Amino acid sequence: MAKRQIILDTETTGINPRDGHRIIEIGCVELINRRFTGNNFHVYINPERIIDAEAVAVHGITNERLKHEPKFRDIAHSFYEYIQGAELVIHNAAFDVGFIDHEFSLLRPALPPVQQYCAILDTLMLARELHPGQKNNLDALCRRYDINNSHRTLHGALLDAEILADVYLLMTGGQVSLNLANEQEGEAGSTGPVALQRSGKLKVLRASPAELAAHEERLDLVQKKGGSCLWRN
Repeated sequence: MAKRQIILDTETTGINPRDGHRIIEIGCVELINRRFTGNNFHVYINPERIIDAEAVAVHGITNERLKHEPKFRDIAHSFYEYIQGAELVIHNAAFDVGFIDHEFSLLRPALPPVQQYCAILDTLMLARELHPGQKNNLDALCRRYDINNSHRTLHGALLDAEILADVYLLMTGGQVSLNLANEQEGEAGSTGPVALQRSGKLKVLRASPAELAAHEERLDLVQKKGGSCLWRN
């Protein structure tokens, strides 16, 4: 049976939903059997309240930017249907799930808490198990796993979800398919596959002249002994 995972991130007006703070951006990246599908979910949301200045400094999203965006109630059911039944992969899951549950509770009728229909994997807890005593925020993990996040000058839900997807795949055994979701961006100004350029996960090591010569000597030896040399066929 195919395993469906949603790498999820949110941006908010502040730190705590109990203080009336709201979600202003949701970004999701879908993986099926650890492969990127391109079936992502991304939306900006009008929070119907003022965004804290400290939050704007983190993500750069202003009330002016959001004034014509939909309210959460307008996108709630499409988001609910998108994540239903998936395993959610979230960095510091308690934060994002707490905000989502709060938003769902404000609806009339309310939607149920996320854990009733989604499994949740917290990559922060996983990172702490793998790298105890070290920094395990997203920037630190990018440095540790050699993922290029130089384009991340501010937080953004979809961008952070894309980066977290790369981090998660490397943390749990390596990526089995390249993320070509931003292929058009790569065509505009890059000379190689954008997934490799963006994450820096794979590096081509070319053989030296001495290694090539040694390889040819080995092939000669195989042929002298009457063997079939597939490399030269």
